Amino acid sequence: MISRIILAIGLLLAPPVAAQTNSSVRLDVPYVPTPPFVIKAMLDLAKVGPDDVVYDLGSGDGRIVIDAVQTRGVKRAVGIDLNPVQVADANANAEKAGVTDRVTFTVGDVFKEDLSPATVVTMYLLPNVNLRLRPRLLDHLKPGTRVVSHAFHMFDWPPDAQEKVLGEVPIYMWIIPAKVQGTWTGKAGEGSFTFSLAQKFQVVSGLLTREGQKPVALNGQLAGNELMVIGNDGVSLRGKITGATLIGAITLAGAPQDIVLTRQ
Repeated sequence: MISRIILAIGLLLAPPVAAQTNSSVRLDVPYVPTPPFVIKAMLDLAKVGPDDVVYDLGSGDGRIVIDAVQTRGVKRAVGIDLNPVQVADANANAEKAGVTDRVTFTVGDVFKEDLSPATVVTMYLLPNVNLRLRPRLLDHLKPGTRVVSHAFHMFDWPPDAQEKVLGEVPIYMWIIPAKVQGTWTGKAGEGSFTFSLAQKFQVVSGLLTREGQKPVALNGQLAGNELMVIGNDGVSLRGKITGATLIGAITLAGAPQDIVLTRQ
């Protein structure tokens, strides 16, 4: 087992090259199947369940998509691959597995296909492809969507969770963060508040200003559309973002108050 894992890792760490696999289509990533034990770990890390819609990018023979339906009962799963031969194989495998009612395989470009219905995205691509794809994931997926990558990271976008399968094979998960950068204003009780927030992926920093008080520096993090930031002197803000509205609670000196903030 360990020798097979080491061999797989050697393949994983091969330099990013275009390859041709059973087709004249020029591919960005050579096809290397994801082992079943890694598929299980990926779906476990993302806590995939019956309410999810899973998209697998570079779906190959369809094994991740089919497994998500068979073992997690997802309501829908979609595989996208540039190689029509692989898509034909995936459709045949789905028919054998009896899951064609909930599975779709598409010959398509992951940089062009609509990914917005996904609640979970799985990938086994290469680092340069992940980097090119990253802006599309951040801009087109809903906040809270989980993105799981077998073996390869997203450079300076830190994962929200990660692990090594059998102590050898890395998998990473990111949760698409809401966009909170900007100025938010609102009232809690009789006080008026202004939050000026900066954002780098899921990491948030900023400044709270209120009349007659010193500004308070804030630091925190997003988990999808859930925001939590903390400052000095017992100040914190916790809330849920929907578009340009944040509904939650502000805590001052240990006393929480309901607050509604609007982005200006």
